[in-house]
Order: sequence, then C-alpha cells, then structure tokens
Amino acid sequence: MADASLSDASLSLVALPPCAGLLPVTTGALTLSEADPGHLTVIAPLHGKAAALAAALKAAHGLDWPAPNRTTGGDGARLIWFGHAHVLLMGPAPDPALSDHASLTDVSDGWASVRLQGAGAADVLARLSPIDLRAGVFQAGHTARTELMHMQASITRLSDDGFLIMGFRSMAATLVHDLTIAMAGVEARRAD
Repeated sequence: MADASLSDASLSLVALPPCAGLLPVTTGALTLSEADPGHLTVIAPLHGKAAALAAALKAAHGLDWPAPNRTTGGDGARLIWFGHAHVLLMGPAPDPALSDHASLTDVSDGWASVRLQGAGAADVLARLSPIDLRAGVFQAGHTARTELMHMQASITRLSDDGFLIMGFRSMAATLVHDLTIAMAGVEARRAD
C-alpha cells in the first residue's frame, strides 16, 4: 500500500550534471570547470559504409571525419576520435539519416566533461597521464584516449592552455579530486 503522505511533488526528480557541487575550482592561474557537452553519441560505421558515413556527417552536421587522435569542429558541434573506427559526436543529437551508415550509441549520461584552463594546464595533466602533452607535440585539435591517474579518460587540447577532459560519470568525484590535487601541486611549484 502506498504511503498517502507522499505527494506527487515530493517524487519529482531533478537531473544534475555529473560534477554538481564539485566545480568550479580555481587554484592560482588554473581553473577547472564543468563543460556542458550537449548530446554525446558514439558513431561507428557499418561494414563498408565509412565513406558514405563521412559524407552524411558532412552533409548533416558540417563536420569532417577526424583522423586518428584528432578532432574536427568546435564548441557547439565537435567530432572527437574515440578509438579505432569510432568517433564521438559532441553537441547536437545525431541526424537520424546517419543510422543508414553507422551504429549510433547515445552515451550522454555516461560521461563527465570538464575543462582545465590556464597557464600550466599541460603540467597538471602531465602529473596524471602518461602521454606527452607538450604544446609542440599535442597541439590544439589533438585528442587521446588514455589513462588519467588510474582511470580511463579522453583528453582533447582546445587551445594553448585549455583542455577538455572526459571521464566516466561514475568516476566524476575522483576525476575532480585528482585534477584538483595536481592543480595545487603545479601552483605550489610555481610559488617556489
């Protein structure tokens, strides 16, 4: 038997972003903030349909298929290389016509997305990731699926001192914690 004291209003749910209450954090010149990626869709071409899919993506969203470890587009609509024969469409919901050429998987609720911005951002990530993030090697538009401390992540360089970092939503608090500790370490060295 239902509890008569519960009203419909007390049962309403409110969607919260993955890092709700955790961000933004500023330490010296560095800022970590939650990014709103919009809709997130993993796209994988069907067998023999890669060229048709690339053309359909260009027609529907104005985005070129990215080379491995690269991105195309920008804020509002971006394609991120997401592994062998996979890209992540970030921003708009995918045009339904893409399903003629690809498997489309909505992963919008599965990822936490944060932006690390400021002088020393690459130094922060260098404390947590095994990849070479120096600006001469990992330039704006470059991306990698890699480790971040002890979790899997996607790191994309957006500008000279800005990165988009994505981790699994279930690890959002750990993602923020690890980045915040690394930010403090970089700022402490700068103060010496």
